Amino acid sequence: MVKRTAALIVLILSLASPAFSQITSASASTDKTDYLVGDYINYKIQVGYKKGLTVYTPAIQDSLKGVTVLKQEDPVEAETNGNVSVTYGYILSCYDSADVTIPPIPVFYRAPGDTSLSSVSTNPVGFTVRTVPVNMKEGIKDVKAPIRIPFDWRWILVWILAALLVGGPAYYFYRRYRKRKAAGMPAVETLQISPHEAALKALHELEQAHLWQRGMIKEYHSSITEIVRRYFEERFRMPALELPTSEAVELLKKRPESEPVWGLTYNFLSNADMVKFAKFTPMSSVNEEMMKQAYEIVNKTAPMDGDAVSKPEKSDVQ
Repeated sequence: MVKRTAALIVLILSLASPAFSQITSASASTDKTDYLVGDYINYKIQVGYKKGLTVYTPAIQDSLKGVTVLKQEDPVEAETNGNVSVTYGYILSCYDSADVTIPPIPVFYRAPGDTSLSSVSTNPVGFTVRTVPVNMKEGIKDVKAPIRIPFDWRWILVWILAALLVGGPAYYFYRRYRKRKAAGMPAVETLQISPHEAALKALHELEQAHLWQRGMIKEYHSSITEIVRRYFEERFRMPALELPTSEAVELLKKRPESEPVWGLTYNFLSNADMVKFAKFTPMSSVNEEMMKQAYEIVNKTAPMDGDAVSKPEKSDVQ
């Protein structure tokens, strides 16, 4: 009976030894145990395993509380006699004083021919973060006392005289030159364009820039909404560039002449907000529709006595 039991134990150990020999070991550490607020904390995870295992980079972000990951360094790997050692480095920082403990971090790996994942955890790592000691009884002091430069009136007078001698004649000839040039130049008439004409011109230039077609989707939506909001500011005298979408639309509703585009404007600005702030990636048709809506908003709210320019046809584009 004893012999059978011993044989059974030997058999079990012989079958289990390959699995045990493949289990990964992992350890974690920091370069110090005491830091000041804002210091760089060098945190490392070292994993040792038999060659042939597939080891996955540890994910530490979800396990940290009160600690910020500033940088994840490239892993450093070394191999000796079939044993592999890989070190994962992270630069952390903490912006509040506390006793911090980084919990055990799971390291996942897969054995050759095995479809299931296994894991081993690191040891917990603790350290202390302190604030810079301040003596509240002492007042604020300069690092060094201010340096006093002796005041010499003679040097001031020399510089004033030099400026007068050089600057006086130069200013005289400059004024004389400007008068002669002004007398011989015809008056230049400044051409003023209406807000809706300026908006349509800007929309046409944006359309020709082909931003979203070149992958600059967020820039495209930021530019097109800025053009429309600036048009609202100049057309209706409202701070459209400074207001969120909901408040801008509510203020727009107080302008009766803008009634035809209330709903259209809300959808137009809301779609752009999703791209700019919610990281939404629209389809090409949505980008094209945004340009059509922008033209429609401007054309429908142009003054009745002005001639709103329609969106140029493709055949008109040079």
